[in-house]
Amino acid sequence: MKRPLRIGNASGFYGDRFDAVREMLTGGELDVLTGDYLAELTMLILGRDRLKDPGLGYARTFLRQMEEGLGLAHERGVRIVANAGGLNPAGLAEALRALAERLGLPEVRVAHVEGDQLPVPEGALTANAYLGGGGIAACLRGGADVVVTGRVTDAALVSGPAAWWFGWGPEEYDRLAGAVVAGHVLECGTQATGGNYAFFTRHDVRRPGFPLAELHEDGSAVITKHDGTGGVVDVGTVTAQLLYETGGARYAGPDVTARLDTVALDADGPDRVRISGVRGEAPPPTLKAGLNRLGGWRNEVVFVLTGLDIEAKARLVREQLEGALAVKPAEVRWELARTDRPDAATEETASALLRLVVRDADPDVVGRAVSGAAVELALGSYPGFHMTAPPGKGAPYGVFEAVYVDPGTVTHTAVLPDGARAVIPAAARTQVLEPVPQPPLPEPLPDGPVRRAPLGLVAGARSGDKGGDANIGVWAPTDEAWRWLAHTLTVDRLRELLPETGPLEVVRHVLPNLRALNFTVTGLLGEGVAAQARFDPQAKALGEWLRARHLDIPEALL
Repeated sequence: MKRPLRIGNASGFYGDRFDAVREMLTGGELDVLTGDYLAELTMLILGRDRLKDPGLGYARTFLRQMEEGLGLAHERGVRIVANAGGLNPAGLAEALRALAERLGLPEVRVAHVEGDQLPVPEGALTANAYLGGGGIAACLRGGADVVVTGRVTDAALVSGPAAWWFGWGPEEYDRLAGAVVAGHVLECGTQATGGNYAFFTRHDVRRPGFPLAELHEDGSAVITKHDGTGGVVDVGTVTAQLLYETGGARYAGPDVTARLDTVALDADGPDRVRISGVRGEAPPPTLKAGLNRLGGWRNEVVFVLTGLDIEAKARLVREQLEGALAVKPAEVRWELARTDRPDAATEETASALLRLVVRDADPDVVGRAVSGAAVELALGSYPGFHMTAPPGKGAPYGVFEAVYVDPGTVTHTAVLPDGARAVIPAAARTQVLEPVPQPPLPEPLPDGPVRRAPLGLVAGARSGDKGGDANIGVWAPTDEAWRWLAHTLTVDRLRELLPETGPLEVVRHVLPNLRALNFTVTGLLGEGVAAQARFDPQAKALGEWLRARHLDIPEALL
């Protein structure tokens, strides 16, 4: 058997900690270092970059990181795999070759993966299919030291190198599924090592180290981090990341569908968690693709309301402003956040925020026409009138849409270091996605005294976005808490605790191996993060809101 693949991550998004590449390359042994730079919003940003300059469209931060990282990786024999190519992987590959020449490293071999770009429909800015790891594996087999891709699935950054390292075939589904699960844990960087963690007060997470996986030939893995780095890796941090931005038990991708209901997590020593038992199935017959378009123009004004009569002040300024607009924008949304406290010791804590968001296809309707009208009220409105920012002219917003395409319409291509092109065939076998039957629930806890308390005292949560939908993963740290949670946190109870979900479709998925429930909420985020339709446009804090809600909890768990 081949020794385990030691694969790390140095970026969870475009804008992550810049020095993480150096930290990971110098902090311990690695075979491969990955970086995830793409998200739905990032593709829109890169699309706008490319409108200004056709030579752009890739994550320029990555190129700057490679000014030092290329030499460090070359010295240590570490291969680098990143999706930083965005909309222009060929352009980034060429820029990397030029950088290697300038650094005196002409022997560094650069390859890229392309074929994800689809014909852009009228009115759209970008259209990209999510490719699997086959192109990455082919580039590494072709001798690449650095592989950059466009839109691949986040987990492909790990499953591709794993298939190359171990020589897996395209239908070794269990092994591929294990790599996909490990990739999903690594893809968001420090979220696996204590970042954004529900129980953060139990650990020192001021500067968490980035994660790595020791991936074995059978598809099992150990999640860990370099010795001496901050943060923590335990079953809880790995569970939280496994639940992040997922849905049901079937986690579909272009190479394999991983069964999240088969994942087993076990402590394997300090800062080490073993992932095993993952089963895989043939991938679905269609590829997911993402479309980004400019949805129109938006503007925002935030009024500060201080002291007494907050509701009356909000009502007054709302009536004044709406009466002053010559043309009403297509969408007008007001939200009053009661951040004020009675008899407050500071002016800030005596103040509430009234937020106005407007949208329209015409930039003039939401630009100075709105912010100017707001400013003109300054001396003739509620007492204490002021705003959090000066008037703005409005800005464009984006809309993300997920669609599904025939894999035959995509030419997944590995462009090797010598320029040769290898077309990666679509999956020979596929399986239509179907819901997994709900598993049996554990025995409920016996009746006993209860106390009104926040859910977060006995359960963790992590939430996120998928286009206009949100997910909330909730897990129990102990078997006893799971017996209570599984029977208590139903869809109806979630709707009670989170009234915003009331009119929306909510589906509950049960994952007993993880002692977890995963809720998907359709349409909560409108047209996606770029549209900024909601106070928390990516639902990042939705889980923390849920944990802060009070309900009757057995005293035995508190």
